[in-house]
Amino acid sequence: MVAKKKRLIAVVGALVIVAAGGIGLFYFWRSEHATSGALVLYGNVDIREADLAFNVAGRVESMLVEEGDAVTKGQLLAKLEPETFQAEADAAEGQVAAQRAALNRLLAGSRPEEIKEARANVEAISADLVDAQATLRRTEKLAKTQVAALQKLDQDRARVKSLEAQLDAAQQRLSLAIQGPRSEDIAAARAELQVRQAELTLALQRLSYTKLSAPEGGVIKTRIVEPGAVVLAQAPVYTLALASPLWVRTYVPEPYLGDIHAGMKAQVFTDSAPGKAYDGWVGFISPVAEFTPKTVETPEIRTSLVYRLRVYVKDPDHGLRQGMPVTIRLQLAPAGETPKTGSSSDGGTTDGGTGGPHS
Repeated sequence: MVAKKKRLIAVVGALVIVAAGGIGLFYFWRSEHATSGALVLYGNVDIREADLAFNVAGRVESMLVEEGDAVTKGQLLAKLEPETFQAEADAAEGQVAAQRAALNRLLAGSRPEEIKEARANVEAISADLVDAQATLRRTEKLAKTQVAALQKLDQDRARVKSLEAQLDAAQQRLSLAIQGPRSEDIAAARAELQVRQAELTLALQRLSYTKLSAPEGGVIKTRIVEPGAVVLAQAPVYTLALASPLWVRTYVPEPYLGDIHAGMKAQVFTDSAPGKAYDGWVGFISPVAEFTPKTVETPEIRTSLVYRLRVYVKDPDHGLRQGMPVTIRLQLAPAGETPKTGSSSDGGTTDGGTGGPHS
């Protein structure tokens, strides 16, 4: 029992010493930076990737780039076999042409020849009707003297009624030919043309999906499929490591939050070239506090709150790689003074020029 109490006292004492040492180190670190006027942070170049995929399913015709190739925005990367999609587009284009012709026919109205034909038909039926009416009158007179058969009288009357109906129909057709198509028919034909045009647009869009282009500049990290493979829509075929914009993710302790602002100049150093400074600027300060990530080493105690910081970096020699650990130096202004540009040496690094904010 006594031994357990001794061990417990020893553990508590060790924790107190570690905490006191951490707090002392923090104030020493804070004093050091206050003296030098520079705030040193640690972080990593952000890893930004995009899985590239076709928007339609199909058989891969060609893969045009390899792993490690640098690509530019809009560069063609891969193609699917286009025959099926091309046939759909051709069929849709033919339907658009046919419907446009139908609409134009309605808009043009009746041709003069059609009107002339309808009028001639009316005149012909009118002549037949006049003749049939005359024949009926003669038959009716003869029927009174019983010279003509009653059956002949019925036939003449039926013929007159038939011709009267035919004449009425012919006159209606002539009127429609003169007036032309109804506005409702034209509107329906125009709406149908819009449907066909939308189908053509969709078919052409699907055809364009057989080509995969780079959405941004970067480096091909992974080539997932090979020519001849059948892929589903949205199935990744490449993984692209995005190259621009390039930024560093780091964390700033809460006591220094008031000394940092967007657009503030920064310098970024790498372990591979500690004497070379990359110019940058503060682009984003998180409005939400979080606990210090375990992968971030700062002289503060682990339970301190920090704010995520994004520092944009110029990389003219392409010396920065995604995920690379870096050191960030922010030049702080003494109390009551305007922030200064440039930086002094710290932690074995040398000045590497002054970066400017992105305009």
